Amino acid sequence: MTFADPSHPQPDHTDSFIPKLVTVWREGYSLANLRADAVAGLTVAIVALPLSMAIAIGSGAKPEQGLYASIVAGFIISAFGGSRFQIGGPAGAFIVLVATTIQQFGYSGFLAATIMAGVLLLLIGYLRLGSYIKFIPHPVVVGFTAGIAIIIGAGEIKDFLGLSIKHEPAALIAKVPALFEALPTIDGSATALGLTSLIAIFMMRWLAPRLPSLLIVVVLTGFITWVFNLPVETIGTKFGGVPSSLPKPSLPDVAFSKLIDLIPSAIAIAVLGGFESLLSAVVADGMSGRRHRSNCELIAQGWANIASALFGGLCATGAIARTATNIRAHAHGPVSGMLHALFVLVFVLIAAPLAYHIPLAVLAAVLLTVAWNMIEFDQVRAILRSSRGETVVLLSTLLLTCLRNLIEGLAVGIVLGAILFMHRMAQFVEVTTQTKLFSDATVENGDSDAAAAHGAFADDGILTFQIAGPFFFGAAGSVSAVLSRLGEEPRAVILDLSAVPFADNSGAHILVAFAEKTHKRGAPMFVAGASRAVIRSLLSAGLSRRLVRYVPNVAVAHERALRLIG
Repeated sequence: MTFADPSHPQPDHTDSFIPKLVTVWREGYSLANLRADAVAGLTVAIVALPLSMAIAIGSGAKPEQGLYASIVAGFIISAFGGSRFQIGGPAGAFIVLVATTIQQFGYSGFLAATIMAGVLLLLIGYLRLGSYIKFIPHPVVVGFTAGIAIIIGAGEIKDFLGLSIKHEPAALIAKVPALFEALPTIDGSATALGLTSLIAIFMMRWLAPRLPSLLIVVVLTGFITWVFNLPVETIGTKFGGVPSSLPKPSLPDVAFSKLIDLIPSAIAIAVLGGFESLLSAVVADGMSGRRHRSNCELIAQGWANIASALFGGLCATGAIARTATNIRAHAHGPVSGMLHALFVLVFVLIAAPLAYHIPLAVLAAVLLTVAWNMIEFDQVRAILRSSRGETVVLLSTLLLTCLRNLIEGLAVGIVLGAILFMHRMAQFVEVTTQTKLFSDATVENGDSDAAAAHGAFADDGILTFQIAGPFFFGAAGSVSAVLSRLGEEPRAVILDLSAVPFADNSGAHILVAFAEKTHKRGAPMFVAGASRAVIRSLLSAGLSRRLVRYVPNVAVAHERALRLIG
């Protein structure tokens, strides 16, 4: 029986499921905090309004379906999430995936996939698997995001230039030739509005970054289009405007037999949404000095996506740009995100008819700025300069995402990243003889017997060698080659594993073969300094105490070896 030390309390794993809203409430919530959250929530809502509609249209959905996601999912993510400042809603990273899913299975199929993705996120969160999503290599993230940005940019050219294309291909390879063929149908009014809007957005961000440039541009161009009755396509002419109420929640009308076909899309939505939300939470931590709860955040994302789909909204995740805006607006806690959702709801209930005259070319300009900001040019340059291996991972992920599909790009990128990691880890494994036998602490502690024995190892017929680094299957071949060249017939063998953090089954089997060969020669073999985890791996692989003797350090092994061969 063991007793907990009251001076070192054990972590309570249930804390990982407590929403940050509860934490903020326990700290004490004042009227001043509410005012700060209200100002921040209104600021974020102003940014979210045009983005939600633009992302929905870019995804092949209706503008109100992006607003529903901001309202329903945005409220739930803030109320039940594990990040203090996270703002949830539709994100640009989802545009390609949503458009592809809608094209293949219809909007009802997409809603079903979103509900399935929500269930997967709940499972990941409740099983405390949130930390594993963070292991996606950085070059994969940069390449994947850049690939999505390129596809988004290409998808907005049609509305930006006002081109007439009856059936615009979804795939980038087919889309580019179709856009070139349609260039003679360019609309001068739409192009002028789009280009002016794009320039105005960048100029305002440069000269007055605190102004809500997206909303200002959308409102002004909508007003100009209405006053001068410009002959351009608008939200009203294409979608009939935006409804001024929320729909009733309902399950999507999808046959049960089609759910199996939706599994890949659901997994992609869950993985992309989970990773994007945790990435946004990490960015928020860096800006605010706080710390998020990964599993709680994923659980909130799961419930949010289920609820959003029931109301007919898009899939949602943590939005990095809106979260950063929330922090810069001096939000106090999750209430700001909840109020942001309520402010968007007020817009839908009161001001929805004003969206009728918003030109699609202007919303295309908004998405082009989003796509531009998604590409991390400084990170791309850093990766291209740093390593050939990471360059291959980056370019493979980017090209496959653009030319094939998101799932293949992400999957191949992760596999290549894992291979690159294993190759690098294998290079850290070293096998040395009669060196690195003792830790620095042993020598500094004045262990004279150990120091004397260190100098005598070379002449007493005892072969001592050390393996340093992670001993896994990637390094097994090189270690095996070295072991085959070590010593012809030593009187005893000492294997120092004090510098091995872990050993897998492949690495352990190499040592089993070496130990059996040594055992047949009649030379005793000692394994010194191995951790409990490494010993368990070796024993399970067959390196039993019949073949070797496990001792705490090299000095003890050398002393016992001398007794046996004396």
